[in-house]
Amino acid sequence: MKYRAEIDGLRALAVIPVIFFHAGFDLFSGGFVGVDVFFVISGYLITTILIDDIEAQRFTVLGFYERRARRLLPALTLVISCCIPVAWFVLNPFDLREFSQSILATSVFSSNFYFYLTSGYFDTAAELKPLLHTWSLAVEEQYYLVFPLFLLAVWRFGEKQVLGLIAALAVASLFASEWGWRNVPHANFYLAPTRAWEILAGSMTAFMVRKQGLSGSNFLSLLGLCAIVMAVFVYDEATPFPSVYALLPVIGVVLVVLYGGTGTIVARLLSNRVLVGVGLISYSAYLWHQPLFAFYRAYYLEQPDLGPSLAIILFTLVLAYLTWRFIEVPARKGKPSKYSQQYVLYLSAFALASLAILGLIGHIEQGFPYRNKDMLRLGQNFGLSSYCSGAPIEALECKSIDRPQIAVWGDSYAMHFVQGLRDAYPGKGVHQLTLSSCPPVPGYRGASRASTVSCHDYNELVARYLEDTGLSNDLQTVVLAASENLTSEILLSQFTANVQNLKELGYHVIVVTPTVEFAASEKCVTQAMRNDVQLSSCQFEFATATNKNVFEDLEKFTQEMEIDLIDLSAFMCRNGNCSLEKNGHLVVRDAGHLTNEIQAELSDFFVRNSLIENFVDE
Repeated sequence: MKYRAEIDGLRALAVIPVIFFHAGFDLFSGGFVGVDVFFVISGYLITTILIDDIEAQRFTVLGFYERRARRLLPALTLVISCCIPVAWFVLNPFDLREFSQSILATSVFSSNFYFYLTSGYFDTAAELKPLLHTWSLAVEEQYYLVFPLFLLAVWRFGEKQVLGLIAALAVASLFASEWGWRNVPHANFYLAPTRAWEILAGSMTAFMVRKQGLSGSNFLSLLGLCAIVMAVFVYDEATPFPSVYALLPVIGVVLVVLYGGTGTIVARLLSNRVLVGVGLISYSAYLWHQPLFAFYRAYYLEQPDLGPSLAIILFTLVLAYLTWRFIEVPARKGKPSKYSQQYVLYLSAFALASLAILGLIGHIEQGFPYRNKDMLRLGQNFGLSSYCSGAPIEALECKSIDRPQIAVWGDSYAMHFVQGLRDAYPGKGVHQLTLSSCPPVPGYRGASRASTVSCHDYNELVARYLEDTGLSNDLQTVVLAASENLTSEILLSQFTANVQNLKELGYHVIVVTPTVEFAASEKCVTQAMRNDVQLSSCQFEFATATNKNVFEDLEKFTQEMEIDLIDLSAFMCRNGNCSLEKNGHLVVRDAGHLTNEIQAELSDFFVRNSLIENFVDE
């Protein structure tokens, strides 16, 4: 295949917006479309190579996978290997455990599934995941496990028929993405079936170039270039993606590839030495940028300002050049002998297996909390001790005794005080009806990634249980809690209806506020533990709480609804001053979840609270 410098320039146009988007530059609000540009380019190049090999009767499956291994694995292995010691020193046990899981997923080219199940691409927490960007590599590898075999199987039908089949698959995939962003947005973003049409667009472009040759059209190629640039600067996190919106950058790439041949304005622009140079190192730059930004955020627990961001970008390009020069190029230029093919495949399998084992060890060891005594303390507060792990959560079987009198309904912010209630009232018992990321609002459409059941379906199960079975099973009190503001404009009407319905059914309804959250709380806790500083130094004024309005809103709401309120600010604060340490115990393990070690203090708080007398019939 003839080398086209403008394709490398196009690669630069893909990686630069991605890097600036992850750096947090608002101007590049749609920089994530750079990944889509990569998909189209990859589809075009790989399909062109496959067609040439099939027609020349030199195509072999092992040969194809060997070339992919040479192209992707050496640089990927290097980057992950360099990330491991940094993660050891920088990440807390929770994050190191997740990082280990992502290594395992990446090593078997399934990180897109992993991140689909654990995070959203645009979530704030996603910015702290060093290997988040490997989801796109997983999509490509999953695609290329299947596509060469598909092409080989249908080639005998003729190019026209093959192109028709590819077009049909692309249309089906596009329709799937349109359905997906409306119904399963996380799966739509991360998984191959709804991304395949972008790579297939590149494949179809390869067939068109083969049939009509490269064309030169300033108008069409400039139109394509403008489409890509427009998507980068106009799209943002609210843009449904992938969807028909992705047609803009995808068609833009197709137009540039088809009509940006030698002699066009676009060819001259993209063949600029600087852009071609960045394009050549684009894969390594893509690999390095996310870990560098993620580790910066994890260490300093804040977004990098302009200066650090530019420094990280420059460092990314330096590392990318060195990786390209001393890893990528030598790996790709190896002699294609039978021996070297087997050697490359065996070495690749060994590297991936080694990474998988390291990742598995990190997962089993829970992020190595015993790295120092403070990390151990933080690690001992991993997870939520009150969470039931036996029966499926939709079975509603999480009870402390056979016929409990208290039900707790809500998300993980309800989950984290269940143990305190159990300890406070062991004879009365607690029925835990909680699901992460799922406030106690029937009709709420948010989906929990912690379970196979959706938030909407789970709340419907709980509502029916409390209406049909709860009272007959001795339940008397329903405690409602969530991290979100249950009286926000989005949730108020449905939450009000739920409270009213519970009251009419005869339940004693109590609302518990979330914990008091501060912008710098997690940073203070982590840095205190890193530097062996007393946690008592982590003090804040309640007036500076990021969720201060939630307490005011809930107090007004509960008064109007004539129900009781338990205010956790009284647990964490005194005279307007709040501490993340209470009687020597760590209060929260992250931005707001209560720790396991604070449960005894919390139990005493429930007993001392004047509302507790009304919890159950004594």
